Amino acid sequence: MSGKPQQQTVDLNSLSVDNLASVKKQLDEELEHLSNSFTKLRQAQSKFRECIISVKKGVHESQAGKTILVPLTTSLYIPGKLADTEKVLVDVGTGYYVEKSTTDAEKFYQSKVDGLGKSLADLEKVIAQKSQNLRIVEDVLRQKVVAQQSAPAS
Repeated sequence: MSGKPQQQTVDLNSLSVDNLASVKKQLDEELEHLSNSFTKLRQAQSKFRECIISVKKGVHESQAGKTILVPLTTSLYIPGKLADTEKVLVDVGTGYYVEKSTTDAEKFYQSKVDGLGKSLADLEKVIAQKSQNLRIVEDVLRQKVVAQQSAPAS
């Protein structure tokens, strides 16, 4: 037995206009949710890329002992001094930090970027399929509405 869920096939022509409108609404909502998720994943990937750049360019022996700005939040920075140019603290999620060498930190962030890239590619395929399904439902719905309007009133 495969791990993939079985897909149901429905003849759209057999659905009423109201049912087609409901299917269209559901697809619209799914597409909006998937698009929002895509945007958030893209933002996360961008933040991990920024972390790589920060580790590569911001942690140098030339910076040791110099005053730098340390981010406490996205809008609050405090002055601090870089004590160790060989090791950094890496946020590994849910408030946990791990000390890593700069090389290991770069590898960690790169693996995050790569993993998110794969997720984004998969999500892009799902969005494309849902968009295609939505276009088909809209076409059938349009045809049914036109047919209803052109049918003589009984």
